[in-house]
Amino acid sequence: MPLVSIITPSFNQARYLEQTIQSVLRQDHPRIEHIVVDGASTDGSVEIIKKYADKLAWWVSEKDSGQADAINKGLARAAGEIVAWLNSDDYYLPGAVSAAVKLFEENPDVVLVYGNMLAVDERGNPFNTLTYKQLTMQDLLCFQIIGQPAVFFRREVLSKAGMLDPTFHFLLDHHLWIRIAQHGRILHVDQTWAAARYHAEAKNRAKAAEFGREAFRILAWAESQPKLGEAIRPVERRARASAHRVDARYLLDGGKSASALRAWMRAFFIHPPTALARLNIFVSALLNLAGLGFVRSVFLSRRSRSMKNKKDSMSF
Repeated sequence: MPLVSIITPSFNQARYLEQTIQSVLRQDHPRIEHIVVDGASTDGSVEIIKKYADKLAWWVSEKDSGQADAINKGLARAAGEIVAWLNSDDYYLPGAVSAAVKLFEENPDVVLVYGNMLAVDERGNPFNTLTYKQLTMQDLLCFQIIGQPAVFFRREVLSKAGMLDPTFHFLLDHHLWIRIAQHGRILHVDQTWAAARYHAEAKNRAKAAEFGREAFRILAWAESQPKLGEAIRPVERRARASAHRVDARYLLDGGKSASALRAWMRAFFIHPPTALARLNIFVSALLNLAGLGFVRSVFLSRRSRSMKNKKDSMSF
């Protein structure tokens, strides 16, 4: 049985951290090491970590330079053949780790696997299931985003792709997936493996404008790389429109509807099909600007109620 290393970067998320740790402890794969890297939290997180210290492979609480730095510390300590990170406000669903291990065992050429993901609110109520598809390198370069909590990869590929770039704070995972995908096959499975929590303090809301900036950084970086530049050339307009669409999506999440609408329109003028694939961004921004944002809220509330059965069967 391969050892699986799970790294949890943590900073002032005491409200959710225990559920995160328990979701790892309750996995049915027999060989898991859990590493928690805390950024000197002051909200009681350290007390929660100490509660489970005897079940952790290693933990530390000290100041760091951000999420990427914390995860890299954990990766440097990881001994597992398979690794992943699980943020301190997210959690695994039952059987996620064993399902990922099985895929790696059946597909020795695969360097990264990913499943689907629940989106849950701050109370853990699911309001959406994010279902992905099998992606190509061009899809990644066009910002087809994978739900990070549902991703596992081989530790050996990091020696080729490198660790997380600490200058990225928002799309650090997507930047790494592109680098990993240059060194082997990535594989999607239509199973729901994890839950990502959306709440007011989460980066996608609190610092929404930063995601678009990093999307354009990734685009410029990819164009400067010989192999990636060659791959992006046939889909250049789609890729550039996709960066604007990413910008629009996160600006909308951050409550910046006018800016989100402008970003969506830029995507539309560059490559209409890319913008129209997320017409909901355009509609939601218009509703918000017209003072009708409650319509979207009602829709999301109804969808959340319809998913309560999933919460009962999947959450911890």
